[in-house]
Amino acid sequence: MQVIGITGGIGCGKSAVLNMLPDLCKCMVIEADKVAHEVMKKGQIAYEAIVKEFSTDILGKEKEIDRKILGNIVFSNEEKLAVLNSIVHPMVKTRIKESIEEKKKEGLLDFIFIEAALLLEDHYEEICNEIWYIYAPFDSRKQRLIKARGLSEEKILSIIKEQRSEEQFRRDCDKVVDNGGSIEDTRKEIVKLLENIEHQ
Repeated sequence: MQVIGITGGIGCGKSAVLNMLPDLCKCMVIEADKVAHEVMKKGQIAYEAIVKEFSTDILGKEKEIDRKILGNIVFSNEEKLAVLNSIVHPMVKTRIKESIEEKKKEGLLDFIFIEAALLLEDHYEEICNEIWYIYAPFDSRKQRLIKARGLSEEKILSIIKEQRSEEQFRRDCDKVVDNGGSIEDTRKEIVKLLENIEHQ
């Protein structure tokens, strides 16, 4: 079983790629953001540490962490965001490693795909056989983000500026998936990559 990391900047179409993968091979897709939601739930591994750090003021109904309240605190304060990330990210990685081990023992899958915005920063290359960079040119990204999220061009530029550059992604990833054309072109490219891995 091969573990493939999926990364790329905002608007590159990672979700479209993730959605097509289960049709192309026997796989499981793990999204780090969804795992983060899970580990922050009441009774889960990150819950107590986050409440201890940010106080019960962040709790909403049923004593669950209110992500909106927490988001308002951390996104205006880099120091607090760093503290939250230092709690959540290692726990997310641990949970993902556990899932991989579980699936390896079952022996039913050919691939596990892990998608995380900070895949490279959080050193997921330690647990991945390959890392794929999902690429799309700026104009494609811009159109997608305006359509899907209603963002202004100014906001899109400011987000992209904060992320890794295309050069950095290409340097640090093993394969590049060009997602700037049609969905069918992307599908063909992924099929080819999967076949190459299977023939190794």
